[in-house]
Amino acid sequence: MNNCLFCKIVKGEIPSEKVYEDEEILAFKDINPAAPIHILVIPKKHIESLAYIEKEDETLIGKIYGVINQIAKEQGIKEKGYRVIVNCGEDGGQEVMHLHFHLLAGTKLGEKIV
Repeated sequence: MNNCLFCKIVKGEIPSEKVYEDEEILAFKDINPAAPIHILVIPKKHIESLAYIEKEDETLIGKIYGVINQIAKEQGIKEKGYRVIVNCGEDGGQEVMHLHFHLLAGTKLGEKIV
Protein backbone atom coordinates (compact mmCIF):
# COMPACT_ATOMS: atom_id res chain seq x y z
CA MET A 1 0.00 0.00 0.00
CA ASN A 2 2.95 2.29 -0.74
CA ASN A 3 0.89 4.72 -2.82
CA CYS A 4 -2.11 4.87 -0.49
CA LEU A 5 -2.69 8.46 0.61
CA PHE A 6 -4.25 7.45 3.93
CA CYS A 7 -1.50 4.94 4.72
CA LYS A 8 1.00 7.80 4.23
CA ILE A 9 -1.03 9.93 6.64
CA VAL A 10 -1.03 7.07 9.18
CA LYS A 11 2.78 6.80 8.85
CA GLY A 12 3.18 10.57 9.32
CA GLU A 13 4.58 11.04 5.80
CA ILE A 14 1.76 13.45 4.99
CA PRO A 15 0.56 15.90 7.65
CA SER A 16 -3.02 15.94 8.88
CA GLU A 17 -5.03 17.79 11.48
CA LYS A 18 -5.68 14.93 13.87
CA VAL A 19 -8.83 14.79 15.94
CA TYR A 20 -8.35 11.30 17.41
CA GLU A 21 -5.69 8.60 17.37
CA ASP A 22 -5.09 5.27 19.03
CA GLU A 23 -3.20 2.12 18.02
CA GLU A 24 -5.88 1.07 15.47
CA ILE A 25 -7.77 4.20 14.40
CA LEU A 26 -6.96 7.69 13.13
CA ALA A 27 -9.41 10.56 12.68
CA PHE A 28 -8.50 13.84 11.00
CA LYS A 29 -10.13 16.86 9.42
CA ASP A 30 -10.93 16.58 5.72
CA ILE A 31 -8.87 19.04 3.66
CA ASN A 32 -11.84 19.63 1.33
CA PRO A 33 -14.78 19.75 3.76
CA ALA A 34 -18.35 19.23 2.56
CA ALA A 35 -19.76 20.59 5.85
CA PRO A 36 -18.52 22.89 8.65
CA ILE A 37 -17.41 19.75 10.51
CA HIS A 38 -16.01 17.07 8.20
CA ILE A 39 -13.80 14.47 9.83
CA LEU A 40 -12.44 11.31 8.23
CA VAL A 41 -12.17 8.27 10.49
CA ILE A 42 -9.97 5.45 9.20
CA PRO A 43 -8.56 2.15 10.38
CA LYS A 44 -4.77 2.28 10.45
CA LYS A 45 -4.80 -1.17 8.90
CA HIS A 46 -5.17 -0.87 5.14
CA ILE A 47 -8.57 -2.17 4.10
CA GLU A 48 -9.41 -1.14 0.55
CA SER A 49 -13.12 -0.58 1.10
CA LEU A 50 -16.21 -1.80 2.91
CA ALA A 51 -16.33 -4.64 0.36
CA TYR A 52 -13.01 -6.01 1.68
CA ILE A 53 -13.81 -6.28 5.38
CA GLU A 54 -12.87 -9.72 6.69
CA LYS A 55 -14.34 -11.54 9.68
CA GLU A 56 -11.35 -10.50 11.81
CA ASP A 57 -12.06 -6.82 11.02
CA GLU A 58 -15.57 -6.80 12.51
CA THR A 59 -14.42 -5.79 16.00
CA LEU A 60 -12.36 -2.95 14.52
CA ILE A 61 -15.34 -1.66 12.53
CA GLY A 62 -17.48 -1.69 15.67
CA LYS A 63 -14.74 0.22 17.50
CA ILE A 64 -14.69 2.82 14.71
CA TYR A 65 -18.37 3.54 15.29
CA GLY A 66 -17.65 3.95 19.01
CA VAL A 67 -14.87 6.41 18.17
CA ILE A 68 -17.22 8.32 15.85
CA ASN A 69 -19.67 8.64 18.74
CA GLN A 70 -16.88 9.86 21.03
CA ILE A 71 -15.73 12.43 18.46
CA ALA A 72 -19.33 13.62 18.00
CA LYS A 73 -19.57 14.20 21.75
CA GLU A 74 -16.21 16.02 21.86
CA GLN A 75 -17.18 18.20 18.88
CA GLY A 76 -20.48 19.13 20.55
CA ILE A 77 -22.62 17.59 17.78
CA LYS A 78 -23.85 14.40 19.41
CA GLU A 79 -27.20 15.78 20.51
CA LYS A 80 -27.97 18.00 17.51
CA GLY A 81 -27.02 15.36 14.95
CA TYR A 82 -24.51 14.31 12.34
CA ARG A 83 -24.16 12.09 9.31
CA VAL A 84 -21.76 9.20 8.74
CA ILE A 85 -21.08 8.18 5.15
CA VAL A 86 -19.02 5.28 3.81
CA ASN A 87 -18.50 5.27 0.06
CA CYS A 88 -17.63 1.86 -1.39
CA GLY A 89 -15.75 1.50 -4.66
CA GLU A 90 -15.44 3.82 -7.62
CA ASP A 91 -19.13 3.74 -8.56
CA GLY A 92 -20.02 4.40 -4.92
CA GLY A 93 -18.00 7.61 -4.94
CA GLN A 94 -14.91 6.34 -3.10
CA GLU A 95 -11.92 8.46 -4.13
CA VAL A 96 -9.22 7.06 -1.82
CA MET A 97 -9.08 3.27 -1.85
CA HIS A 98 -8.63 2.94 1.91
CA LEU A 99 -11.75 2.39 4.01
CA HIS A 100 -12.85 5.67 5.55
CA PHE A 101 -15.89 7.06 7.29
CA HIS A 102 -17.01 10.66 6.69
CA LEU A 103 -18.38 12.36 9.80
CA LEU A 104 -20.34 15.43 8.69
CA ALA A 105 -22.04 18.01 10.91
CA GLY A 106 -22.29 21.63 11.89
CA THR A 107 -25.23 22.54 9.67
CA LYS A 108 -28.59 21.14 8.62
CA LEU A 109 -27.58 18.47 6.12
CA GLY A 110 -29.73 18.11 3.02
CA GLU A 111 -29.73 15.32 0.48
CA LYS A 112 -26.25 16.14 -0.86
CA ILE A 113 -24.05 13.09 -1.05
CA VAL A 114 -20.31 13.42 -0.39
